[in-house]
Amino acid sequence: MGDLLLALDQGTTSSRAIVFELDGRPLSVAQRAFPQSFPRPGWVEHDPEDIWGSQVEAAREALVRAGISASDLAAIGIANQRETAVVWDRRTGQAIVPAIVWQDRRTADECARLRAVGTEERVRERTGLLLDPYFSATKITAILNAVPGARSAAARGRLAFGTVDTFLLWRLTGGRVHATDVSNASRTLLMDASRCAWDDDMLSLFRVPKPILPDILPSAHMFGETEPDVLGARVPICALVGDQQAAAFGQACTRSGMVKNTYGTGSFVMMNTGTERCASAHRLLSTVAWKLGDEPTSYALEGSVFVTGAAVQWLRDGLGIIADAADIEALAGTVPDSGGVTFVPAFVGLGAPHWEPGVRGAILGLTRGASRAHIARATLEAACFQTRDVLEALGQDAARPAETIRADGGMAANDLFLQMQADLAGIPVERPRVTETTALGAALMAGIGSGRLSGADEAERCWTRDCVFEPMISADERDARYAAWKSAVAMLCRDVHIANNDEER
Repeated sequence: MGDLLLALDQGTTSSRAIVFELDGRPLSVAQRAFPQSFPRPGWVEHDPEDIWGSQVEAAREALVRAGISASDLAAIGIANQRETAVVWDRRTGQAIVPAIVWQDRRTADECARLRAVGTEERVRERTGLLLDPYFSATKITAILNAVPGARSAAARGRLAFGTVDTFLLWRLTGGRVHATDVSNASRTLLMDASRCAWDDDMLSLFRVPKPILPDILPSAHMFGETEPDVLGARVPICALVGDQQAAAFGQACTRSGMVKNTYGTGSFVMMNTGTERCASAHRLLSTVAWKLGDEPTSYALEGSVFVTGAAVQWLRDGLGIIADAADIEALAGTVPDSGGVTFVPAFVGLGAPHWEPGVRGAILGLTRGASRAHIARATLEAACFQTRDVLEALGQDAARPAETIRADGGMAANDLFLQMQADLAGIPVERPRVTETTALGAALMAGIGSGRLSGADEAERCWTRDCVFEPMISADERDARYAAWKSAVAMLCRDVHIANNDEER
C-alpha cells in the first residue's frame, strides 16, 4: 500500500478524479463530462453507465497524469452528487431505469399530497429534512412504480437502491459491498438523523421496501477493496461522503460554528453544529455532516440555493451578453453598482430559506440607463444576497452569527464577486489555496479511514488560506441594498400566492 490518496468526485455534469499527497497537495486532475437527459419538463436523468464509465476513465487518467500506479495508493475516497437515486438488479448490476437526478421535480405532486395530509412535521423531526422532490425517497417510489414487477422484486431483495456513492462502491467492489455513509443516507428522507439508522416509519410513509436499502456506515471507514481490473490493483475504499459535506471537511470546517459556501451551479451554505442536531425554525436542513470511524456523528445546518452559477451561464447562453462565464468579472467591474437593477434568478423556484417552488425569475428596476454591465453586476449580487438570506437563517437557528465564510466552487475564482460577498454579508470571505475542496475532503477522509491520518485535527492542518476579502462598505449601505433585494423577493412570492389563491377559488 502506497502513500497517496485518490479522490473520486462524481458530480452532476462530470466525473473528476484527483490524486493527493497525504498533506493535501494535489498531484494530478482528470475530468470526464457525461450526457444530461431531460426527457420531460421538470425531469432530469442520468444513465448510470455514463456515471460509471466516466468515473473509471477519470480515475485511470489521473493515475497516468500523476505518473503512478494503483499500488501507490493508500486509499480511495468518494464524494458524490447526493440525492440522485439509482435502482439496479443485484444479479446483473444493471439499473432498471435511468437514475433520477437530485434536480428532478417529477415527484412534486406526491410531496404536495403528503404535505397536505400533515406529514411534513413528522418527517422534519425524524429526518431533519423537508418534503421536497429534491430528496431521494419519492424518487425511489417513482422508480418502483414505473417498472412492472419492480416493487415485488424489491421486497424479495432482488433489487438494490443507492445514491451515487453506493452505486460506485457496488461496481468498484464487484458487487460485494452494498453500503452508504451517514451523510448520504441523511439525504434520503428515510434515515432517523439522531440514530443514523433507517427509520421504519419513514419507510412505511414513502412505501420503500427495506431489503432494497444499503447498510449505513461511517463516512471514514474501510468499505472494501476495488476489483483489480478496475485500476490495475486492489485499492482500499476508505471514505464515502456527500459532495457538500466533503467540501465542508476539505475547507476544514471541523469545529462548531464554521461556515463554508460552495458556489457552483447553485450554492450550498453549510454550518458545522457539532455533535448535537440543531433543529431549524427557518426551513434550513438539519443534516448529518460526517462520522469519522467510531467518533460521535457531526451535524450541520445547510441552506441550498438553487441558482447562482447557472444565472451566469444564462447570461452567456440565454442573453448572449458575455462570451464566457469568466467574462462576467470584467464586465461587472465596469460599473460601480447595479444601477438600481435587481435580478432574482428563480429559474426553478427559490430554495432556502424561502422554499417557494412557484416563483420564477425576474429582473426589476430597469431604466433606459440600465446596461448589460448593470445586469451582470446584479447577477453577482443575487448570489451574494441569496447567501445572506441563508446566513441570516443560520444565525438565528444556531443562536450565533457566522464569523467568516470559506468559499469554494467555480465562482470563488472571481475576486470581484468575493469582495461583493464580503461587502453584502458584512463578514470576511476566505478562499483556500487548494480550491478542489470537495475532492480534498473525500481524500482526507480516506486518509483517516485508512489510518494514514490520525483524525480531523491532522486533516485541518492541510487547509491553507490563499486570500481573505474584508467588508469595505458601510452597514447602512449594506442594509439598504439588502432591503431592496428582500422587497423584490417578497413581491414575487406574494404574486405567486395570489395566483395560487385565485386558482383554488
